[in-house]
Amino acid sequence: MQDLVPIKTALLSVSDKTDLVPFARRLINCCGTKIISTGGTARALREAGIDVTPVEQVTGFPEMMDGRVKTLHPKIHGGLLALRDKDDHAASLNEHSITPIDLVCVNLYPFEKTVADESVSDADAIEQIDIGGPSMVRSSAKNHRYVTIVTDPSQYDMVANNIEHNDGATTLAVRRSLAAAAFTRTAEYDTAISTWMKGRFSEHPPRKEV
Repeated sequence: MQDLVPIKTALLSVSDKTDLVPFARRLINCCGTKIISTGGTARALREAGIDVTPVEQVTGFPEMMDGRVKTLHPKIHGGLLALRDKDDHAASLNEHSITPIDLVCVNLYPFEKTVADESVSDADAIEQIDIGGPSMVRSSAKNHRYVTIVTDPSQYDMVANNIEHNDGATTLAVRRSLAAAAFTRTAEYDTAISTWMKGRFSEHPPRKEV
């Protein structure tokens, strides 16, 4: 199993933008990482003077449906899930012009914070159910042999230090640890959604939206 994976391409798409810009700069300064990004994350990076490739330039499709659909595309998930030591996977990447993505930095829509306000409407709560984010987290964590998945700003320093200490690459030990944390996060997130839905819809009739 491959130990060191160089971070040539990273996809950054975060709700919590704490320390995002310094993290992106460390990736670029250390290994010249190409940054792909979405929506507000791309805007925040551009405003800080960081060169960003918008996700729609990668997928060939615009973000649509109020941002509900932007990263759910083979050009993204193919780049995350490809096994790079398998000839047929490599052939598919080449045939469909898919660039492997080496690092994904995603933190999810703030569903838990939103529903902590008991007065929140059903519609507002449901719009904070992240779909693309958890999908990228799970794809990246599953393929941690080749992909580094970062799900919390508290991980930024550790990840950047690991990259800087290994000539622009992450170690398998770090990728495994991050993958475990990523699956923990998606499990917590889905549990929060399930708990809210059961409490909101099982015990009460549907609420009339204002």
